[in-house]
Amino acid sequence: MSTATARPASYLYQISIIGLLFFIFGFVTWLNGTLIPFLKLACQLDTMQALFVTFAFYISYFFLAIPSSQILKRTGFKNGMALGLVVMALGCLIFIPAANARAFPLFLAGLFVQGMGLALLQTASNPYISIIGPIESAAQRISIMGICNKLAGILSPLILSSIVLKNASAIEQQVLAATDEAQKAVLLDELSGRVIMPYIVMALVLGALAFMIRQSALPEIDTSGEGPIADAGQQEHVNIIDTPIDASPKSVATLSAGRTSVWQFPHLVLGALALFFYVGAEVMAGDGIGIYGRALGFSLDQTKYFTSFTLAAMLIGYVLSIVLIPKYISQQNFLKYSAILGLALTALTYFTSGSTAVMCVALLGLANAVMWPAIFPLAINGLGRFTQIGSALLVMGIAGGALLPQLYGLLEQTTGHQAAFQITMLPCYAYILYYAIAGYKPR
Repeated sequence: MSTATARPASYLYQISIIGLLFFIFGFVTWLNGTLIPFLKLACQLDTMQALFVTFAFYISYFFLAIPSSQILKRTGFKNGMALGLVVMALGCLIFIPAANARAFPLFLAGLFVQGMGLALLQTASNPYISIIGPIESAAQRISIMGICNKLAGILSPLILSSIVLKNASAIEQQVLAATDEAQKAVLLDELSGRVIMPYIVMALVLGALAFMIRQSALPEIDTSGEGPIADAGQQEHVNIIDTPIDASPKSVATLSAGRTSVWQFPHLVLGALALFFYVGAEVMAGDGIGIYGRALGFSLDQTKYFTSFTLAAMLIGYVLSIVLIPKYISQQNFLKYSAILGLALTALTYFTSGSTAVMCVALLGLANAVMWPAIFPLAINGLGRFTQIGSALLVMGIAGGALLPQLYGLLEQTTGHQAAFQITMLPCYAYILYYAIAGYKPR
């Protein structure tokens, strides 16, 4: 087969495999919106404690991103993806003893291990999808991955909440009314046990997918900029495009030439901070919308579906970005307008209440949709041989999903939920706006 005919088939194959991966870790990631109210009730937690669900899950990215880049150097991208899926499966299995003992720290350990696997998976899959084609359309490709991710995210809270939070409001009332501690423990133990079977099924699916990825013909990518990776029997490999978006080929042959450290790329470091704020804002709008709704007076049976509203809005944003980028608008301009929309919707939540306020929070999904697809390729643009470690640095920014909800929980106790939401969210979108205007430009 000639190169001219091999490339389209190979490209479609890569997109399909990585799209499946994005669906899987989207399904796992967006279960947190259901786990927060579930564990708050099952383990009898307050809001601050319940938000440790997001902390345990997202803080693992901070600690595992750099080791993940080192693992990928040894295993390659394909084997690294398979390994990440296996680690995620182990995290799901930890939920079995956690549910039997109704032990919140053990639940957090399971979430941390799942995050470890996802850190490896994200460190491999995001640069992979960014650099298998032209960098100018990377946001479009990541948006396609985002659709896979958010479709799973819409489904996962609906599926899990229908199992573990069935008749949740009635159970909550029974627990509050129980005067006998033994009777209360029986109710909570029964509720806790509901989570076991779904996580066993997820562990089996993740294990099967890891085997499939390991046996697949998914090609490696070369991030050295020096040519294809020698690997007999594989399909044509993909070389990284190392010329910056805003740089002239005449003046800059390769941005990474002559640089000795990943810290010598300001647009990368600023991008990592942008992703920190973005992920924090995304988690607040997605996983935190249920807690925000409870503060507004909605029942648990209503709020358990709110995460799906946010993800539906994100899905619309991804579709728009696929249609518009780069034909009608550049990815950095789309990012700029998204940040402005985020600022406006956040401000509106302060002046509204009830269903209108919940709608504004959910619509933040529309503002958030293109942020990761735009920031990530802009930040790794031109890194060359530093792509893996640069990707790891960006993945560390996911720790924003761990820390910013904790800030909200702390402020909510003293300032109220509306003021806490403003203080937490407005700086996030303001910084992302700066990155979209100036911070993304390679120096």
